[in-house]
This record gives sequence, structure tokens and C-alpha cells, in this order.
Amino acid sequence: MSAPTLLTDPPIAPDLPEASFQSVSAAFAHFIPLVEAEMRSVIRLGLEDDTLGTLLNYHLGFAQVDGTPTAVYSGKRIRPMLVLLSCAAGGGEALQAIPAAAAVELLHNFSLIHDDLEDRDELRHGRPTLWKVWGEAQAINAGDTMFAQAHLSLQRTLERGVAAERVLRALTVFDAMCVQLTIGQHRDLCFERRTDVSAQEYLRMIEGKTAALTKACCEIGAILAGANDTAVEALGDFGQSLGLSFQLQDDVLGIWGDPSKTGKLASDLAHGKKTLPVLFAAEHDGRIREHYFTGNPLSTGDIDAVKGMIEAAGGRAHVEQAAQSAFAHGLEALESVKGNAPAIKLLRELAQSLLGRAN
Repeated sequence: MSAPTLLTDPPIAPDLPEASFQSVSAAFAHFIPLVEAEMRSVIRLGLEDDTLGTLLNYHLGFAQVDGTPTAVYSGKRIRPMLVLLSCAAGGGEALQAIPAAAAVELLHNFSLIHDDLEDRDELRHGRPTLWKVWGEAQAINAGDTMFAQAHLSLQRTLERGVAAERVLRALTVFDAMCVQLTIGQHRDLCFERRTDVSAQEYLRMIEGKTAALTKACCEIGAILAGANDTAVEALGDFGQSLGLSFQLQDDVLGIWGDPSKTGKLASDLAHGKKTLPVLFAAEHDGRIREHYFTGNPLSTGDIDAVKGMIEAAGGRAHVEQAAQSAFAHGLEALESVKGNAPAIKLLRELAQSLLGRAN
């Protein structure tokens, strides 16, 4: 049985203006309000206690602490767009994939709720994190709720006329991705206690924690469209490469980015993070491991010194090159897809905008 539809939900626009595919910004402007309407609808399902809904809406940026609606910036919504554009690229109707787009964003946010707690992060998008406001137990419960709701959301593609066998296949990809996501987080947490993490281990970790989700987004969109296995695999390859490139660039920005643009008050070095620039450089300059892997916070002077050593050892150049290589591989996979040309063009433009980002 499919998930119930709320009669109070806003009607979904039956048409898809051609202008929606003329630019990335036009696509976001058209689709993201529909995705967020679906997210709001899904997080109401089965909730008799409005206070739990407040926690979910707060984390998603839809509400303030007291439940008052707000328009707080709540994320880039890149992953939902990957689903929708991949569906269109695979020859499907993007509007049919709206519930799946909402599902991946809810799943991503479930992971953020738990990550914030596990990492003891107190701020997200300039606001106190959910656990900091309501406590650890309620944050775990809210994350679990959002995890279940993400699955309900994906099932709602049945109501958009998507064949059941496609939905089941998409759910299989979705659940396999969830396992990879948690494996990636497990490895990341283990790295915090280790001083012998290798660059290769780090790459395996981000394949699960970051790239598995972007890969699944593209695969799910293509599957819901009914694309052939070759197209599904190629779009998944594109998504994985995009996720790797995104994370590697984030590693560079975490050390050398402008805080006024990245929104980070302190660099990754101040937090003792073992990102690829650090790990690669440490394998080429033993002094970095001696200075950085002590477990003690670095002073401002020490941070500047370590930053210089990382760059001198080739850490920054290596990661920038790795990000570019992953990006090029992703574009090569995308170019092999024989599908909806405007949607493929937007996927390419979206990828290019992410590679050149400053935050």
C-alpha cells in the first residue's frame, strides 16, 4: 500500500515550463519550491505530536525554535536537483521524481542531525544545532524519524504514476546507499582516534560518507525514468565523481578558504581534522605528523606553520588536481549518456558551478 496523500497538500503543477531547463538557476527556481512543499508534507505524516514536528522543521530551516515559520537558509538543495535532472536526462518526467528528490534531502538531513551530535558541532547555518537546543536523546529520535520519513517519501513516487518495479529498484539503491553512508561515518569517527590514517583510507571514507549519496541521487533519478542500465550506470558514475570532487574541494576550502565566504569561523586545522591535504602532506613530510597529530589544539602560529608545511609538501596542489581529475571523469561519464540534451546540459553546468565554488 502506498503512503497516504494529505488532502491539504498544495496541488502539483501539471506542466513543466520549458524555461525550467534553460539555466541551472531557472531549474532551481522552478523545482526546489516543489521539493520543499513535498518535504513539508512528508514530515507531517503520522505525527500527532506537533512538538516533534517543530524539531524536524527547525533543523530543515522551515521553523524557529518555537515553531514559528521562517525562511532561514537551510542548505543548497543540490542533491534533490541531481535526482530531478537525472530523471529528465534519462528520459523521464522530472515532476514524477519530486518525492524521490525530497527523500534524498530528508535522508541527507537525517545524517546531518546525527553527525552534529556525534561530532559535537553546536552550530549549523549560523543557528544552534538540534541537539544543542533539545538535547541528545531528542536529536537522536528526531533523526530516526526523518530517516523513516525519507523512505516514506520515496514510496510516494507511486502516487505520481511511477511503475512499482522502478520504485522497488530505487528503494534498493536508496537502502544500499544508507549502509555506505553509515560505513563512511564509522570510518570518519574512527579516524579521530588514530594517528596513522593514510590518504588512501581517507579516499575510501569519503566514497561512502559523501560520494555514495550523490551517486545514488543520479541512479535513482535515472531508474525512476526507466533509463537503460548503461545510462543508470553512467549517471551513477557521474554522481559519484561529482561527490568526490565536491568533498576534495571542500577539503581545500576548509584550510585555505575565505571565512567570510565559507562561513567557517576556524579552519579545519584548528579543529584537528584529518583531511586529504593534511594526510597527503604528512606522508611526504614527517614534521607535519609530529606537529599536527598530537591531539592538542594548535595555536594560531602553529596553524600558520602547519598550513605552510602542507602547501610546501604538495598537499594543496595534490588535492586540487585530484578534485579536477574526479570532475573530468564525471563529465566523461555524463557525456556518454544518450538522453534528454537540455537536462544533461544542466547537469554539466551544475557540476561546473560546484567545482568553481568558494563556499
